[in-house]
Amino acid sequence: MKQRVYLSALGIVNALGCGIDEVTLGLFAGDTGGMVLEEGWLSANAASLVRVGRARGILPEMPTAFTGLNCRNNRILLCALGQIEKSVDDALARYGRARIGVVLGSSTTGMAEGELAIAAHRANGALPPGYNYLQQEIGMPAVFLARYLGLGGPAYTVCTACTSSAKAFASARNLLRHGFCDAVLVGGVDSLCRITINGFTSLESTTTELTNPMSRNRRGINIGEGAAIFLMSSDEAAIELIGIGESSDAHHMSAPHPDGLGAELAMRAALIDASLAPSAVDYLNLHATATPKNDEMESRAVSRVFPDGITSSGTKPLTGHTLGAAGATELAFCWLTLQSGRLPPHIWDGQADPDLPQLELVGAEQSFVRGAARVCMSNSFAFGGSNASLLIGENR
Repeated sequence: MKQRVYLSALGIVNALGCGIDEVTLGLFAGDTGGMVLEEGWLSANAASLVRVGRARGILPEMPTAFTGLNCRNNRILLCALGQIEKSVDDALARYGRARIGVVLGSSTTGMAEGELAIAAHRANGALPPGYNYLQQEIGMPAVFLARYLGLGGPAYTVCTACTSSAKAFASARNLLRHGFCDAVLVGGVDSLCRITINGFTSLESTTTELTNPMSRNRRGINIGEGAAIFLMSSDEAAIELIGIGESSDAHHMSAPHPDGLGAELAMRAALIDASLAPSAVDYLNLHATATPKNDEMESRAVSRVFPDGITSSGTKPLTGHTLGAAGATELAFCWLTLQSGRLPPHIWDGQADPDLPQLELVGAEQSFVRGAARVCMSNSFAFGGSNASLLIGENR
């Protein structure tokens, strides 16, 4: 019998707010107030406005002992960690520091600090005082968190673009099931930086309008930042991680398979892993980037996996696309959905694309139909054909 795995505590920060209470309030109200227009992001025209999802709340200061790892990305991570401090302390007391691991997904780490350092070098011929390459090293978020907590278990960062933190859950579950850890801090973190925003803009994938998923008028994404961290263990809790599906269609470097074959494989693999029929899933958090090709392929894949329909919504208009943190953030929304019984509304202009299969998109003030043993799926898809689907459900 496979070891059962639970998600017992959540720390979260993004454009909706800081902490479960603020994020829950904004999530179910469909609050887009954190999606702001700002100048200074684009290299070609610094005065151009860009809509971004900036993390709300006051970030903690970096302790003096970790000054060399001070960056916005790590401070966002500490903000989320602080919310589950008691649960982490309890796990430390029960298991010891050597038996707790860290697996995080990230794609930007501290690149914003690297950008400032390069600009200073270009202007002055030297890197600024205090700059440390480790601030932006891609594997550093998990290593930093392990050092900060004094943990001795495995600590590593997954970087597979927009599936990074979704795939982190597969790695974390493996650490538990193979006996390497008794508990794992798992999730994702990403912060805003010019490299990412300019890169997506060069691909013509961004829009200054509020992102508009599944609409005939969709024009692209808004980039966001944030963190979501869970404590995962085999200790019984209210919410269980019940299924994980991964696939790689490798169709194109930056475009998904037009029919969503890899996305379909990931969703079906998650259902098989959970030993569930599609009819057992109550809600689907769509990847829904509001780019023409992603929404097209995802709607086709979803309609094949769930031929009888599935209540679904895309939540990126509330947070922006948090990239490496998106998988964990949107699984956190599913976690909050199971806890509250309410469903996140799909924020869009209501103009369905006649060329896409029509999905059952969540409206305002909508709740679960089923009263117990409810299940949620969360989709994450990335460049290079990386796909991941996660299933969580109420403990049964």
